[in-house]
Amino acid sequence: MGGPWRLLRALRLRLLGPEKQLVDSDPFGNKYYKIPKHQTWAGQTIPEKRLVEAVNQEEYKYEVGDLPTEWEAWIRKRRKDPPTMEEILKNENYRKEIKVKITDASEKDSLLQTKEYEGFVAEPVQTQIKGHASSPYYGKNEPSPDPSSTAKTFQPGSWIPPDSSSRNK
Repeated sequence: MGGPWRLLRALRLRLLGPEKQLVDSDPFGNKYYKIPKHQTWAGQTIPEKRLVEAVNQEEYKYEVGDLPTEWEAWIRKRRKDPPTMEEILKNENYRKEIKVKITDASEKDSLLQTKEYEGFVAEPVQTQIKGHASSPYYGKNEPSPDPSSTAKTFQPGSWIPPDSSSRNK
């Protein structure tokens, strides 16, 4: 009875390749698989593949942080062995401690800055915009049709189109 089953298994392995093997799962419920290195029926060597079966099957629901960084490193083959649950929890606690230290340091820094620069910090002033500052006739009612020059400055005249009624005549 072992012979025919062995033959069918070898035939399936040659045609479809090896089946995926469950490696582990993470605290979010994602499952991680690997397909070992194997040869196809044509003799081509296929390298090991690593897969994740995410809890959120729809790609548009995926968010950064849904996969632990240790598992993502394993999936992308940046690490050889899959992470352990203890390693993931240890790194997560370390990240929380670092976040707490960062918030404490930023609060202390802001307090020091307010004490040190008290009275020296200029308050923002609200400016009123009356027109386009780069305009050569800023503040004037209308541009002059004649050019004007005084000393080293030259102000070109403006062109005013003729009335449309005078063109039709």
